[in-house]
Amino acid sequence: MTVLDRITTALPRGTAFVGIGTALLGGANYVHLAAAGHSLSVDDMASFSVLWTVVASIGLGLFFPVEQEVTRVVAARVVAGDGALPVLRRGAVLSSALLAAVLLPLAVWAGPIADLLFHGDKALVAALGGAFAALACAHVTRGVLAGLGRFESYGLQLGLDGLLRIVFSVALALAGVTSVVAFAAVMTVAPLISVLVTLPPVLRGARPGSTAHWPELIEHLGLLVGSTLLAQVLVNIAVISTKLISTDDSALVAALLSALVLARVPLFAFGAFQASLLAGLSTAQAEGDAQGYRRLLLRACALTGGMGVVFGVVAVALGPFLLPVLFGSPDVLGPVDFLWLSVGTTLYMMAMVLGQALLTSGGARQQLVSWIIGTAVLLAVTLSPLELRTRVEIAYAVGSLAVVACMTILLRPRVRYRSVHS
Repeated sequence: MTVLDRITTALPRGTAFVGIGTALLGGANYVHLAAAGHSLSVDDMASFSVLWTVVASIGLGLFFPVEQEVTRVVAARVVAGDGALPVLRRGAVLSSALLAAVLLPLAVWAGPIADLLFHGDKALVAALGGAFAALACAHVTRGVLAGLGRFESYGLQLGLDGLLRIVFSVALALAGVTSVVAFAAVMTVAPLISVLVTLPPVLRGARPGSTAHWPELIEHLGLLVGSTLLAQVLVNIAVISTKLISTDDSALVAALLSALVLARVPLFAFGAFQASLLAGLSTAQAEGDAQGYRRLLLRACALTGGMGVVFGVVAVALGPFLLPVLFGSPDVLGPVDFLWLSVGTTLYMMAMVLGQALLTSGGARQQLVSWIIGTAVLLAVTLSPLELRTRVEIAYAVGSLAVVACMTILLRPRVRYRSVHS
C-alpha cells in the first residue's frame, strides 16, 4: 500500500471533495491577505488584520457549532431513514437568532468598537456585521450537506467561496484600490454567492421528515458555542491581544496576522477532513460501531500530528523570508516566532480532533471544560512579564497543549468503555 493509499484510507469517505474546496478557500485567504497587504497602508492593514481575526474567532465560534449540531442530527436521521428538512428549518432559525444577538451590540456600540479596534472607522463595524451574516447562512447549509454526506456540494461551496475571494481581492489590487472597506467587503460577498449557488442541492437533499424538536438540536449548543468561541479565541487572540496591549505597534499586529496565517497552513488542510470526520464519527456512534469509531479517531490523530510536523518544519525554515514577499508584512519576525506558532497550530489541530470525539461520545461538557482550562493557561502567559511578542506566541502553544492534555485524560475512559461494550 502506497503512502497516498494509507492517507486516503485514514480519511472518511468524501474527504477529497471537501479537500479541493478547502484548498481553494485556504489559498484564497493567502491571496486576500497578500492583496490587502500590498495595497493598504500599515494602519489600514492593522485594522483589516483585526477585522479578519474577529471574523475568524467570534464568527466561527458562534456559527460553526450550528453546523456541527446540524451535521450530527442530520447524520443520525440518515441512518434512521428520516428526512432532514425539519432540521434545516430549525437550524436556520437558530442561526438567525445568534446573528441577531451579535448584530445588536455592533449597532448599539458601533462607535466605541470602531475606536477600539479600527482606528474609529465605523464602516468596518458594518463590514464585520456583513461577514457575520454570511457565516450564519453558510454554516447552516454546510451542516445539512455534511450530514447528508453530499460532500461534492459541500466542497463546491467552499471552493466557490475561495475562488470568488481570489478574483475579487486580486481585482481590487490590480485596480489600485486602497480602501480597507472594499477588501473587507469581500468577506461578505463571496460566501453569500457560494451559498446561493449551492442552495438547490441543500433543498433537494433535505426531504420532509418527522418533527425536529428543539432539545435535539440545542441540547449541547451552549456548550458547543462556549467551546468553539474559546477555541477560536485561543487560535486567534495573539493578534487582538497585541493590538490591545500595544496599540501603536501596527507593524507587529500586521506581521503577526500574516505569520499566524502562514504557520496555520495545515489548519486549512485539516479543514479538508474535519467536516467528514464529524459525520463519520456521528455515523459510527449511531450505528454502534465502536471499533470503527476508535479506528477513525486514531487515524485522524496520526494524520493530524504528521501534517502539523511537516508543515511546521517548512514554516520555521521559510516563514521569515515569505512574510514580506507574500504579504508585504514588516520584517519583524524570525524562525523562533514561527516555531512557537507552528507548535501551537499542531497542538490546536489535535485538540480539534479530540474535541469532536468528546462531542460525538456525549462529552460536550468535558470539551468545554478543556477549552476553559486551556484559555486560562493562555491568559496567564499573556499577562506574564515576558516580552510582548514572545508571550503571545508561547501562550498560543502552551494553551493548546493544556487543552490536548485535558481532552486526552477525559476521552480515554470513554473510548475504552465503548470498546469494551461493543
